[in-house]
Amino acid sequence: MKKVSHQNLEFEEAIADSFSEEEFTTIESPLPRRVFRLTVVAACLFAVVFFVRLATIGFSKGDFYKDRALANVNKEIYDIAPRGIVLDRYGKPLVENIPIFSVFIKTSELFREKEEEKVANTLYEVLDIEPGAFYALLRESNLEIINELLVAQDITLEEAIALRGMSLESLKVKDDYKRKYASPAFSHITGYVGLADKEDLKLNQNLQFKDIVGKTGLEDFYDDILRGQNGVTIMYRDAHGTMLEERKVEEAAIGEDIKTTIDGEFQEYLYRELSESLADLGRVAGVGLALDPKNGEVLAMVSLPSFDANVFTSTGTGEKRLELLTDERKPLFNRALGGAYNPGSTIKPFVAFGALNEKVITPEKEIFSAGYIEIPNPYNPDLPSRFVDWRAHGWVDVHSALARSSNVYFYEVGAGFESQKGLGIERLRRYWQVFGFGEKTGIDFPGEAKGFLPSPEEKEERTGSIWRIGDTYNVAIGQGDLLLSPLQLVRAVASLVNGGNLVKPKILMNTEESVKELLPESNDEEKILEDIKEGMEDAVEKSYGTAHLLATLPFSVGAKTGSAQISNNTKTNAFITAYTPAENPEIVLLILVEDAKEGSLNAVPIANRVLWWYYTHRMLN
Repeated sequence: MKKVSHQNLEFEEAIADSFSEEEFTTIESPLPRRVFRLTVVAACLFAVVFFVRLATIGFSKGDFYKDRALANVNKEIYDIAPRGIVLDRYGKPLVENIPIFSVFIKTSELFREKEEEKVANTLYEVLDIEPGAFYALLRESNLEIINELLVAQDITLEEAIALRGMSLESLKVKDDYKRKYASPAFSHITGYVGLADKEDLKLNQNLQFKDIVGKTGLEDFYDDILRGQNGVTIMYRDAHGTMLEERKVEEAAIGEDIKTTIDGEFQEYLYRELSESLADLGRVAGVGLALDPKNGEVLAMVSLPSFDANVFTSTGTGEKRLELLTDERKPLFNRALGGAYNPGSTIKPFVAFGALNEKVITPEKEIFSAGYIEIPNPYNPDLPSRFVDWRAHGWVDVHSALARSSNVYFYEVGAGFESQKGLGIERLRRYWQVFGFGEKTGIDFPGEAKGFLPSPEEKEERTGSIWRIGDTYNVAIGQGDLLLSPLQLVRAVASLVNGGNLVKPKILMNTEESVKELLPESNDEEKILEDIKEGMEDAVEKSYGTAHLLATLPFSVGAKTGSAQISNNTKTNAFITAYTPAENPEIVLLILVEDAKEGSLNAVPIANRVLWWYYTHRMLN
């Protein structure tokens, strides 16, 4: 240890001047053993953390850093594969590909050649794209993983020639394609495509940001079939960016075509007829839906208002897209299978089915309709609760009750009244479930609604109120909280007229059929179905039938009308379901007019014209 004295004290040692020689005779002193141990432990911990981190980088993320390093040298360029074509049942294209010119920016060349300003000015001069919009596109894009950035689509031949003459390394005009949709009549069926977004990439890791994917409709549901396989070209460069080789490693494979069950000509007619009829009524929203009852093939599916799907595949249509997205009429919403409606009196055949099968009634059992029934009012004993019919029908059995659409008859067989026993809400729910209500049909299409089957438990949980007999009266005539989609309803009618088979609807041709028997162990089902069909055919043939207008048609028809009150009874939705020919149905039709002025009276004439078209163009051929 170093000894010190006042004579040979160095400058650095002057800090010891305040200590006496007796108290402080050395500059260094031994570290305490505890401090030494802590220092050694800290050094060891630091070494462990350092080497663990090094190993993580070297092994766990080795490929990541390798790919990032090579990305500056080798670039993968993807050739987008054209999508498959969507065809109707007769081979007519509902959507196809048309050739266009598109403008891409090669991001590596853009920055390597320092062409940002030149490209921005060129795009402004030729395509009228503001420089600010171009720079915003660069900022908002993930340039670490995007090799080519789409700037513009569907430019003119003159614009393509002008851009190609600019000799900019990073700006490329390519032969491309875009989807061309037939007309708004098909937009809810085909849907539309768009560039893959972050959500798409989460669902499918094989996608690239520039891939075109289905967003709605069949384009979405069958995207994996329609999309095809992109081609891949690798561009090899040295460390200085000089091109060494360009090698195509995978050819693009065009997506597969799909043939649908849709009858294109019928679809266009139904769309035109429903659009014109709604316009005449001063209304904008409705549904037209046709099904083959034997196999569940969807022949036509119209939802109004509709839209032009080409708006979503064309440039310069941003304002139109925004209008569609914010339109209060909801033109993008597919009411045919996504809507949930009170079915009104169209529910009555299914109530009759349950009542006949449970022996609550016989086909001949008559119930008297004076135009209403009254029951005690639990809230005001001096003022009975009255449940009205739309008119007094007198004595009716199941056939005439269906033909006349008697509310009182179905109040009583649905919930009971005086001496007449009723099904009650539990059995009503059970039979509705037999017909597939309250669950999705399983159609090969996105956006299907489940509908809603009310129950005492759900009502009490939601409102705090108990279920009363008046609630059962309401749902027994298709009011209250009972909600069905048009697709569920037309499918259920098909099961009534095809011999008791609940078919799964489908839009892709030649897919496997799925059929479930309504009552596989019943010996009475055939007779019950005949009684229900008789009532629906009487609705057309009898002068008192609610669909008697259809009797002018030169072929046999069965039908059931419905008028469902909504919005606190201030509006009415008009329904009709119909099938033809009655003896061996080939088509089941549903027409819905939202907010109809005269209830089902507004829907029946539309069905009359549609059935006549189908008869003359399909059934006679």
